[in-house]
Amino acid sequence: MSPNLQPTAIIRTAAALTDQHGQIAQLHGVGVLFHEGRYYAWGEEKSEGPFFSSIECYSTQNFAVWRSEGTSLGREDAGDLGPDRVVERPKVLFNSATGYFVMFLHIDSPDYAEAKLGFARSRSLVGPYEYMGSSRPLGNSSRDIGVFQEPSGLGVLMSEDRKNGLHLYRLAPDYLSVESILSTTLKNDGSHGYESPALVCVDSLYYLFGSDLTGWNMNDNKYATATSLAGPWSEWCDFAPAGSRTHESQVSTVVPIHASDDVSHVYIGDRWNQHDLYNSLSVILPISIGGGRVSLSWRDEWWLD
Repeated sequence: MSPNLQPTAIIRTAAALTDQHGQIAQLHGVGVLFHEGRYYAWGEEKSEGPFFSSIECYSTQNFAVWRSEGTSLGREDAGDLGPDRVVERPKVLFNSATGYFVMFLHIDSPDYAEAKLGFARSRSLVGPYEYMGSSRPLGNSSRDIGVFQEPSGLGVLMSEDRKNGLHLYRLAPDYLSVESILSTTLKNDGSHGYESPALVCVDSLYYLFGSDLTGWNMNDNKYATATSLAGPWSEWCDFAPAGSRTHESQVSTVVPIHASDDVSHVYIGDRWNQHDLYNSLSVILPISIGGGRVSLSWRDEWWLD
């Protein structure tokens, strides 16, 4: 450990994350956006179990010390954001052409039958966000989602559509709808697509991450690669030790790291406890990505240089 490293900058991999008030950070199903020197993160607030309460925003510079920024999207009296609704997987992109931050959400009924994609937008990164409504993208079911942005500004949505596969969609220029399917992937056995998707690009190679469909139980998450968003995608492979069930977590996002000599990407996964979602833990680890290979190794604690 560096003698200049403050103890508060140590990341304890599976410890509860707390904010400046000592409260447990509600970063379930997290999405992360780097903006003006800080990493901003949005998560599901789970004080009411599986049903929607709010989407909370936090920020950090080192993934060890977290600051609550407030509520970005709150519950309404009725509709998609009303009581007894499912609102999950908040992901945010900034659209430089429109000047809006756009939030993407999984919107559903308690029985998960609606399977819709929701949109919200704000001129302010933290919000409050204006909810714009929901629909099934191109008529397809949409549950767990992820987002990705090309340097050109092209926005990409990843969305799980059960037996039809994991779709990669091209977003419309304003990011408030989808225009077309770029590619679709299935498990190696062709049975269904993966959920909880994440995507990064390293040295012109795309790495797509996903989790098998095992409910609240963890599994060995996988990754596939392609030289184009249109595919073809490679076979899916483990990126954590086989049988570790991805160190007892489900991938939520993979974050490119800025201004670090030692860590290029950070993995953030959820340890879901369906009987206590509010206190369910995040797993935060450095992840090695490059040359077509991905490796996620366990560390009890670590830090960004």
